[in-house]
Amino acid sequence: MDEDFASFREKFGPEISTRYVPSSSIERYRGKLPDQLMLYWEESGWCGYADGLFWTVDPQEYEPVLEAWIGDTEFMERDAYHLIARSAFGELVFWGEKSGDSLSILPWHALAFPSEGSEEYILKGKADDAAKWFFSSQKREYFDMEDDAEKPLFARALKKLGPLKPDEMYGFVPALAFGGSATLKNLQKVKAVEHLVFLAQLAPLQIMRSPIS
Repeated sequence: MDEDFASFREKFGPEISTRYVPSSSIERYRGKLPDQLMLYWEESGWCGYADGLFWTVDPQEYEPVLEAWIGDTEFMERDAYHLIARSAFGELVFWGEKSGDSLSILPWHALAFPSEGSEEYILKGKADDAAKWFFSSQKREYFDMEDDAEKPLFARALKKLGPLKPDEMYGFVPALAFGGSATLKNLQKVKAVEHLVFLAQLAPLQIMRSPIS
């Protein structure tokens, strides 16, 4: 295990609910995603960390989510994206073949956060380093969500609703786009892919910070 991933695991804890990554998936994304990321897949599988706060995922399984959120946007004209991770609440982390970790989306508010990502390093042939830095730079608080009172939700959701399975997330019912409130009592376990596709139908995606170019 390299130093960067060891740092990530020190902060996020050991893997949970690990799923084996078949060689066919490795070959499917060879040349599209960093070899280092796929090495993590081979070593650790697709799994949860921090008691299920953060999940690495099968990009192919989440293609309906990618298509629902950015399939008909200019993001796909900028780069070829793959969804590589998500949070317990459905925050989406996309990896661009040319730009690395350059896009995240908060589905409950339909907000997209583009960035320069790792494009400079990938152009220099350092995609593996970009993957290492992506993991080592993460913090638990990046993926927790605050309720309407600005209090973190994950620990309370885990205690009340129990741990998530690999195909589940915590979702608000009713959805915030329907006027629901971001409170613990409105959280439920829902199927992740289905719920994320559903949320994409409720509100247009808004691009935050600087526009993509």
